[in-house]
Amino acid sequence: MTAVRCIELCKTYYQGDQAIKALDHVNLEIREGGFVCLSAPSGGGKTTLLNAIGGLDRPDSGEIWVAEKRIDNLSKGDLAKLRLHQIGFVFQAFNLIPVLTARENVEFVMQIQGVPADKRAEQAKAILEEVGLEGLDDRRPADMSGGQQQRVAVARAIVSRPALVLADEPTANLDSRNADELMELFVELNQHHNTTFVIATHDQRVMAYAKRLIRMLDGRIVDDIDQQAA
Repeated sequence: MTAVRCIELCKTYYQGDQAIKALDHVNLEIREGGFVCLSAPSGGGKTTLLNAIGGLDRPDSGEIWVAEKRIDNLSKGDLAKLRLHQIGFVFQAFNLIPVLTARENVEFVMQIQGVPADKRAEQAKAILEEVGLEGLDDRRPADMSGGQQQRVAVARAIVSRPALVLADEPTANLDSRNADELMELFVELNQHHNTTFVIATHDQRVMAYAKRLIRMLDGRIVDDIDQQAA
């Protein structure tokens, strides 16, 4: 099954009179269970492509399909439902709610989804254990290390078992040890749950973990490398 398909995506931004092609006729297909890294220099288009796949930004033209459903023409409300139920997001800034505990941060998405309180608590506890945070349920973000906060963010992203996880520079605020531990966690989740990962990064350590490395430049895909075959 195809997890993501992009057909002739174009997106142009304007700085004054200057047109910047963030996506320039991008075509991409990612199979279910893929583990893909998007790499590009600053302004190369990787974050724009990631945001388009996640329904956070609309292309000017072209089509985006997620889990065999076209999403570029959905209403804002339908896009919000798609993100809520089918896509998990991991950002470099963690984006945890500071007044909530680790467990409450993980439960937050499920609460919006309407999951009953007892089931939320059970699933949050299980997923925190899975990401290596057993016993830290009641800690708030300020009382956790950067690596631990990012693991809470990952737990929140995957607790509802989305088919697709999008990560934008997830290791940017982590030291090398925590970055490696996070990527090993991603690999484990990919292998055990067949979760599709698409990661935008400029970090060479992150790229080394990818099954597939896609390099972009000036809004175009310039390399598509199967690293398992390399």
